[in-house]
Amino acid sequence: MEMKAAISRKGQLSRDIRRHTSVYALLVIPCVFYLVFRYLPIWNGQIAFKDFMPREGVLGSRWVGLEHFRTFINSFYFWELLRNTLFYSFGKLIFSVPMAILLAVVLYECMRPKLARFVQTLAYLPHFLSWVIMYGIILALFAPGDGIINDMIKALGGEPVAFLSNTSTFPWLVIFSDTWKEMGWSAIIFIAALMAIDPTLYEAAMAEGANAVQRVWFITLPSIRPVIVMVVLLRLGTILDAGFNQLFMLYSTPVYSVGDIIDTWVYRQGLLNFQFALATAVGIFKGVIGMLLLVSSNWLVKRVSDSSLF
Repeated sequence: MEMKAAISRKGQLSRDIRRHTSVYALLVIPCVFYLVFRYLPIWNGQIAFKDFMPREGVLGSRWVGLEHFRTFINSFYFWELLRNTLFYSFGKLIFSVPMAILLAVVLYECMRPKLARFVQTLAYLPHFLSWVIMYGIILALFAPGDGIINDMIKALGGEPVAFLSNTSTFPWLVIFSDTWKEMGWSAIIFIAALMAIDPTLYEAAMAEGANAVQRVWFITLPSIRPVIVMVVLLRLGTILDAGFNQLFMLYSTPVYSVGDIIDTWVYRQGLLNFQFALATAVGIFKGVIGMLLLVSSNWLVKRVSDSSLF
């Protein structure tokens, strides 16, 4: 009986694959991508525990255990790198998620569809620009000599500010520019969640005399809370990825003390100084910390609410 059931399920699966061949074919590209760039490199991750020599290969290199991890943790720059990385990661999380929610709510509540589509397009556009182009835009805005912002400051009688080379202003410029670039794209998932809310809830609230702010506070935000929790938890899993491309384009020697993060240090040590094993060890370190943060925060959220990732 069980054999017949297994054969029946196998036959059903074969029929489904033949019926939806085009859909399954679309899965080939992402599957190959993750196989080649995510799973196969795990094999080479063992060089984090070896004195890797390209001539000896992965298997032939000498085993050194946790030496590279100790080298990184005992590095003179470790706490500075960790501080900067966490500052940018949490700063972007604290600013970008609320701004994305606010943008999604504003677009959803907008009564003029054409205006909403126009604003939505403008908000999405920066996401598709590389940080090379964004750097040009930021330089045009914040350049100390003839930047638009500094021209406005000088017109008001103030002194120009070197935003990109000042240790006080640079970190906030990084967070601001990232929020500006990714806010529109991040709002997509919240807009999708808003569209799933039952309209009768708003109708009942309006019948009871609730204004727009009250409807957002008591209906909209509680309804999309599971989505907010999911987004925050997923971001916590990559909390040590503070944005290499952005920092690499924006930072310079005068702001190394506040602009250098783990990824930029790994770039210099791993690629420029050919310390591949050390760079791999740092990558594993980041992955372990991210996993611990994700699991612990998900456990905490599950204890205090009914929303969790798993």
